[in-house]
Amino acid sequence: MKAIVYSKYGSPDVLSLQTIITPRPQKNEVLVRVHASTVSSGDWKMRKADPFAVRFANGLITPKRKVLGSEFAGTVEAAGCGVTEFEVGDKVFGGTGMALGTNADYVCVAKDSALVTMPANISFEQAAAVPFGATASLIFLNKAKIQPGHKVLINGASGALGVYAIQLAKYLGAIVTGVCSGKKTEQILSLGADQVIDYQTSDFVHNSEQYDIIFDTVGNLSLSYCRSSLTKQGIFVTAAGGLLEFSQMFWTARSGRQKVIAGIANESKEEMVFIKRLIEGGKLTPVIDRQYRLEEASKAHAYVEQGRKTGSVVLTAI
Repeated sequence: MKAIVYSKYGSPDVLSLQTIITPRPQKNEVLVRVHASTVSSGDWKMRKADPFAVRFANGLITPKRKVLGSEFAGTVEAAGCGVTEFEVGDKVFGGTGMALGTNADYVCVAKDSALVTMPANISFEQAAAVPFGATASLIFLNKAKIQPGHKVLINGASGALGVYAIQLAKYLGAIVTGVCSGKKTEQILSLGADQVIDYQTSDFVHNSEQYDIIFDTVGNLSLSYCRSSLTKQGIFVTAAGGLLEFSQMFWTARSGRQKVIAGIANESKEEMVFIKRLIEGGKLTPVIDRQYRLEEASKAHAYVEQGRKTGSVVLTAI
């Protein structure tokens, strides 16, 4: 099969289209023919080993997982022993988490993982753009115990998490403010935001508003910076998962006041089923910034690394 492979850390130029062995589904696995996958900020950070701590998870000198990509949509090509939930030809979408491997013609996925049949009302490209951003946003918002009427601020509202956090928070009954660049205001409002703050001209911490939840999908804020903008029982949610965030989460959990929620949000079948139902009901819209062919993965990585995308960048099959 064809796959985008990298054997050393570095710039997008380390990526190349290669022919590698097609995997075979083991017990309780399905082999998926990938029609579309994505390039995320996590992918370029893995490729570049930025931060350096990436190397502790994926190899100090050279990467152990040589095929990137954690989201996909495609068709079931084969099923291993013990698989009864899926049949050959089923259209499916999902995520592989830290196992990666979706920037390829085929990927093997456990039947009980974040794998579900596709909604009939979206394309493979749209389906591939959904899994991580939507499920991670759902997990974080649920951990923050979002309630109808809550005032929620989404920092990085136009990113891969932000575009789904906006829609999910509105679906769950919140009053939502998005923070993004001014040129993306119209699109974020169209996704359901009640208000948009242009971070290039205004800083939300300087207005008089207080929020029940501040969700930092970018990882460039902190509790200390946002404290005055949170209610007394407010929750600061961050997609960053460093030592500082985990230590703050531990210590604030012991207080009765403002708390921090951080960490890794691993998508599961349960969240994927919920997201699928929202898409089928017209309550959640996939957002794609650009599409590239699989062999153009280097260009896709270079674009994503700029940090200016809206929603997801999709790779389509050769």
